[in-house]
Amino acid sequence: MDHLVLIDGHHLMYRAYWAIPRTLKTKEGEQTNVPFGVASMTLAILAQEQPTHMLFCFDAGEKTFRHEENATYKDGRAETPDDFYIQIPRVNQLVEAFGIQAVSEAKYEADDFLCTYARAAEKEGMKVTIVTGDRDAFQLATDNIRIAIPHKGYQQAEYLGPAEIEAKYGIRPDQVASYKGLCGDSSDNLPGVKGIGPKGAAELIQKFGSLKGIYEHLDEIKPVMRAKLEADRESAFFCERMAELVSDIPLAVSIQDLALKNIEASALMSFFEELQFTLLQRRFRSLVEGSYGKEHFLPLAATPEPVESQLTLF
Repeated sequence: MDHLVLIDGHHLMYRAYWAIPRTLKTKEGEQTNVPFGVASMTLAILAQEQPTHMLFCFDAGEKTFRHEENATYKDGRAETPDDFYIQIPRVNQLVEAFGIQAVSEAKYEADDFLCTYARAAEKEGMKVTIVTGDRDAFQLATDNIRIAIPHKGYQQAEYLGPAEIEAKYGIRPDQVASYKGLCGDSSDNLPGVKGIGPKGAAELIQKFGSLKGIYEHLDEIKPVMRAKLEADRESAFFCERMAELVSDIPLAVSIQDLALKNIEASALMSFFEELQFTLLQRRFRSLVEGSYGKEHFLPLAATPEPVESQLTLF
């Protein structure tokens, strides 16, 4: 079975920025902790998941349709330091050197592309793994689509399918948007219903099935809880709508064109050499020379082993 791995690009970049010391620089002084971390995790993902197809999904950094509906959407997030943003062009170069396709569009978030491509690939009979840390993606989980949350780089990824999501949160994937409508999401500045937390939200959804079902049965809910729901009805349905992912974006790159085949390995090796990622050069050579690498990458020319000088914590 073909296996598509979808990567939330900004999630990997943020993980890399905060996990790898910002003191990591080239001899010329260029800061490289973000591309180093993203490259390290991507190598680990390739080795562990062995995908036949792969796609990076990025936020375009513009106001999406959700911002148009809610001017305060995502307000309150901590400001990202400037030395994160200046490394994004290098990450773009990295993804291109890997031979992996990437998509982004101002109107949509990366999650919407994850959703669209996951659903499209599933219809074509593919297995799908979505690498992200965003709980919105939990609504995509099916028997063929799983969510992988990176831990310790990608050495201890946490895999979540429908059963794992229900065991951990008490809700099914199709109930995720209703769940966020009730308890909100501070990371997106969505308040939900004041006074209802994750446990209360899960209990209500388990009993009534959905946000709509809850409001259709308010007379069956205890007065204290009912008063909270009545007071924030508009907020609940608005937050639910904000959490629902788009699944029908026209595919800028076809599923077939996401295939990993005949990738020019020397391009990535040259990129690693330019940024002085000697440890990653060795890891990549090991990947290319293995059975998976031989199937998807063109062979590397024989070159002397680089002298290891990069940190090994990621």
